[in-house]
Amino acid sequence: MTDPSRLLAHLTTRLGPTHVLTDATDLAPHLAETRGLQRGHALALVRPADTAEVAGVVRACAEAGVPVVAQGGNTGHVGGGLPQGGIVLSMARLTRLRAIDPVNASITVEAGMVLADVQAAAQAASLLFPLSLASEGSCRIGGNLSTNAGGTAVLAYGNARDLVLGLEVVLADGRIWNGLKGLRKDNAGYDLKHLFLGSEGTLGLITAAVLKLFPRPTSRAVAFLGLTSAEAALDLFRRLRAEAGAGLTAFEYIAPFGLEIVLRHRAGARAPLAGRHGAYALVEVSTTRPGEEAATLMETLLARAQDEGRLDDAALAASEAQANAFWDLRESLSEVQKAEGGSIKHDVSVPLSRLPEFLARATQACEAEMPGLRVCAFGHFGDGNIHFNLSQPVGMDRAAFLADWGRFNRIVHDIVDALGGSIAAEHGVGLLKKDELARYADPVALDLMRRLKAALDPGDLLNPGKILDPSKILNPG
Repeated sequence: MTDPSRLLAHLTTRLGPTHVLTDATDLAPHLAETRGLQRGHALALVRPADTAEVAGVVRACAEAGVPVVAQGGNTGHVGGGLPQGGIVLSMARLTRLRAIDPVNASITVEAGMVLADVQAAAQAASLLFPLSLASEGSCRIGGNLSTNAGGTAVLAYGNARDLVLGLEVVLADGRIWNGLKGLRKDNAGYDLKHLFLGSEGTLGLITAAVLKLFPRPTSRAVAFLGLTSAEAALDLFRRLRAEAGAGLTAFEYIAPFGLEIVLRHRAGARAPLAGRHGAYALVEVSTTRPGEEAATLMETLLARAQDEGRLDDAALAASEAQANAFWDLRESLSEVQKAEGGSIKHDVSVPLSRLPEFLARATQACEAEMPGLRVCAFGHFGDGNIHFNLSQPVGMDRAAFLADWGRFNRIVHDIVDALGGSIAAEHGVGLLKKDELARYADPVALDLMRRLKAALDPGDLLNPGKILDPSKILNPG
């Protein structure tokens, strides 16, 4: 590494002193992640205004041998955006809506655009950008794509990578790859965009994207359901998927303890159903056909399910406000867990057919390991993704509980692996799961990942230390 002061002086000349920040106060928000489990360190925060400036920063850092970590909204959960030295490159100024093509049903946006603003731009064109997350008011689209974000609409529309037609990427040497084609068919060689989607900024920095848009639903219906068990939830999901088809746009699972703590800690939260049930589901049905009413379809589906004994109880939202209140019960789960003390979190997926088995086995194993531990399982049941979180026993010391994170990782992830699942469903690998990936990933897959990293970033300067062990990257054999 050359003298960092020369690099900072060069960047200051290029970007201006207000966009190269070294003061501890300016850096602090960029050195911590949302769960407070880890902290990073950096030489400076730089804020380029466009792709050319991003390329200039990356080129200068490559020449100086200084690492670069791109950050969007810094809302990640696995430390993927935490710098371990070098430069934090903020995408916050790359916020332009470059183009929208209603006929092609596509929108071209820069990486720093807030997800909610992308949604709003699509809505202004009477179209839908379906990616939806609890953090959509602050997360940025570049980060969503770099982590292949999931969210609540995967059942109907797929993960973030399924919503991308083209990318613009700054490579490790500062070159710009312009892959911003809005094509749905393009077999002219390798599909390069998929190298960068989900790579957490370790192979290149996404600066812009062409995204798919969809027809806006003309109506939607939301229901909160009470069921006897996870097995009953799966049975009902299969029936609804068969009868509603693409109209089934969400099926979210909540274990009883999860609803209990939301009602306990979320201001204004009200129980949608009487009594206590063995499992809960939040279901959304949508239609894009004028004249069709989603509520009518939902009523028919739920009445039939109740007649067949597949459903214990149901509350169908009577207004948009009530539908939003039902969704709030689900979306506030992550936040309210903090009020119950320490939480050991697992973001996992298994084949949908094995979800009830996973929930039963993992719950039994974790409760047997620590009496009094409380399982808070919830998530995107329709795509097999469960947030299998563990709240500390009442009265236990928080730090002592969190010290057992590794022990519970082994219990939960061994079961996930045995069922053919993934230990990183939608939050990525980052720092938190790097060792877990090395333990569970196929050895050939790891070798290919290392070779890709060595080929595209031979100096290991793009977000180093994330996903892969740095000591094994440059000599993958």
